[in-house]
This record gives sequence, C-alpha cells and structure tokens, in this order.
Amino acid sequence: MINRIDAVISAFGVLAGTVLLVAAVREYHSGASALWVVAGALLLLITLHTLVRDVRRLRTGQGQKI
Repeated sequence: MINRIDAVISAFGVLAGTVLLVAAVREYHSGASALWVVAGALLLLITLHTLVRDVRRLRTGQGQKI
C-alpha cells in the first residue's frame, strides 16, 4: 500500500515539475535567464527518475514497506 502512495506522490511531483518547466519557458520568452529553463528541465528529469523507480518497485513487489 505504501508503494502505491509513493508512486502517486511521485506522479504529482512529475506534474509539478512539468508546470514549473512550462513556467520557466514562458519566463525565458519574456526575457528571463536561460538558467530557469535548465533548472526546470533538471527538476523534471529528477522527478521522472523517481517516478520510474517507484513504478518499477511497485510492479516487481520489491521493498515491501510495513
């Protein structure tokens, strides 16, 4: 059960990372620094990695938490 909750939280993290990346791209088009886009992309990659790890753990049944 806890693994499912971890996967759902990771999915919301990917959603938040995507929103931040879209906001960073919009700000970049308005004249902001390109570092915002880089930071947003890095954050999205980290959250995607976490989601993939949690889904794999959920599918294989490893790491059963009590």
